[in-house]
Order: sequence, then structure tokens, then C-alpha cells
Amino acid sequence: MGDGRNGELGKTEWRARLKAARRDLSQAERVSEASALVNSVASMSLPDTVCCYVPFGTEPGSFAWLDVIRSTGARVLLPVIPAGAAALDWAEYTGPQTLSPGRVRGILEPSGPRLGPAALRDAGLVLVPALAVDRSGARLGRGAGHYDRSLVHAADDAALIAVVRDTELVERLPAEAHDIRMTGALTPRQGLVPLPIP
Repeated sequence: MGDGRNGELGKTEWRARLKAARRDLSQAERVSEASALVNSVASMSLPDTVCCYVPFGTEPGSFAWLDVIRSTGARVLLPVIPAGAAALDWAEYTGPQTLSPGRVRGILEPSGPRLGPAALRDAGLVLVPALAVDRSGARLGRGAGHYDRSLVHAADDAALIAVVRDTELVERLPAEAHDIRMTGALTPRQGLVPLPIP
């Protein structure tokens, strides 16, 4: 099942394996992991602005972390997924009552003013959904490319944290030279793990 390069798995094969493993998780495991991630976020020293996301499907995380972040006084920006292959737009999260299903798979999005892709530059912390991340900070997403096009707008000193399950922090993933590396991983059992790991 390799991509022809020294027998390594390609991105397609990695995605298939990871998605299958996520589907096999029990609801109890997902709830336990989500609670652990919320506790980790609650213990972090947060900047003035945090870009986050509303977990969808089998993504790790919880709706609850949005209000935990807001309770610290931080401004929370959530992605608004555009039509087509473009960078994410952003809007401020001001409470669950302001969320509504977006145009892509009904993923919840804020209903407030759109701030544009460059709003990401305001964030000192960006929590990024991922299927996996490796020890060098290479991230594997779902393949739509929205985050790849968006993270170029992040501030140079922003913490880019991939949120994954413990088994999804792996030794090595296929990556391209232009990929933006994560500076850390957030997992349920290990908490915040700085990357790259030597």
C-alpha cells in the first residue's frame, strides 16, 4: 500500500488508515478524549486571540473548549469555509447561539461579520484540526487544502498546534517542502507536545 517511495505510505493511504481508526473508536473513548483536551486547553496560558474550530464528525475535541477559551478573556475566531479551494475566512465566536450550519457538510460557523483570511495574523495560538502530525511538525489534513492556504497568514511567532489523538502523533508523514510545520501537538493523554521532537 505504498506510494512507491521506499515502501512508505502516501497521503491517500495514510488518510484511509487514520479515518478507519477514528471510525472504530467508541463513543465513550471520544467523550473521554474530548474532556481531556478541554482540560488541557483550560490549563494553557492563552494569548489575546485564539483561532480554534468546532470539531466535526470524528475529529478530536469538544464544543466546550470554545467557551473555556472565551472565559479567559481571549477572543475566539472560528473558520468559515469558502466555496472552492480557497483560504479560510474567519469570524468571531461570541456564544453557541451565534453558530449556524455552514455550506460545507453543515459544519457550524459563526454568523457574525466575516473578517477575511488575514484575520489569522491576529492569533497568538491556532488550534488546527488534523488527521495526524509527525515528530517534525508535518501535518496531514483531510486534503481540501483550506488550512494549507490559510496558515501562510499566521504571524511568525504564532503557536500552530495540531489537535490529534495520541496514536496520531507519528514518527513520519509524507510532506512537501512548502508545507507549514506545526509548532506543537495537543493530544488527550500527552497534553501539549512541542514540535519538532529531536
